[in-house]
Amino acid sequence: MVKNFHSNQFILSRREMIKSIGAIAATTLISPSSLITASPIKNQFRFIILGDWGCGSSQQLSVAKQMLLAHQNKPIDFVLTVGDNIYRTGKKEHYPNFFEKTYSGLLKDDVKFFATLGNHDVIDGRYDQINYSLFNMGGQEFYTIKRGQGLVEFFMLDATNMSNQQMFWLENALKSSDALWKIALFHFPIYSSGKHHGSDLDLRKKLDPLLVKYKVKVAFTGHEHIYERTHLQNGVQHFVTGGGGASLYGIESKSPLTAASYVGWHFMLIEIDDSGVIFQTVSDTGIIVDSGKIK
Repeated sequence: MVKNFHSNQFILSRREMIKSIGAIAATTLISPSSLITASPIKNQFRFIILGDWGCGSSQQLSVAKQMLLAHQNKPIDFVLTVGDNIYRTGKKEHYPNFFEKTYSGLLKDDVKFFATLGNHDVIDGRYDQINYSLFNMGGQEFYTIKRGQGLVEFFMLDATNMSNQQMFWLENALKSSDALWKIALFHFPIYSSGKHHGSDLDLRKKLDPLLVKYKVKVAFTGHEHIYERTHLQNGVQHFVTGGGGASLYGIESKSPLTAASYVGWHFMLIEIDDSGVIFQTVSDTGIIVDSGKIK
């Protein structure tokens, strides 16, 4: 169940968003009072989800600035990516400019990035990325991250090569997980109203049964360069968050899938504990365009 912090569920173009800023409540601007903050609870984590980002654009720099501001307001524990980390082909020669310099403030504070692979990453850079120490993939194309005392387990998938080997691994990993929150991250959305790609139906046939069977509560994806929060799909809350810096796409305005959406550059700020998952979607100008709590 998602409880909305804001009643305005909307689908706005970037131009429309700028025009309507004056009509949005003041609490939708980033400030120390509006950003979610981590309270001193041992079994609680605060992190960022970022997708479709490593391209060197001015918009990527703006999103990175807002990420650093969020961290400076109250420290985040780590950043998780949903792919397309390094455009256009994933080459390691672009790591310094498209990643290390852009997020230097976070990296200096020892904020770790944990990556998943997108279609642009694997053209030339699959093995460079999985072995790149600052992406913390440990040489693996798919892996899990556990945090807290059974609080959360992240299933970091390689949607670009959903092999039988990976599917076998995933089912066993989900089956053996005792985490209160099981969260999946992968690049291609299986539920999306994006005009450029839409839902990956073949991947849906493979993944959806496992997500439902093993009670995965939340799935984060990218690929569509938009933000979309879907209505629950078979009990799973799906997010598309592909606005980390690459050029934007469009979204179907009357899709039955969509609970909230935004066409603009952004990242997601998440806080998780045993009571729920609080999320905020923050634009490159510091506006909170969607928020809520998944119980």
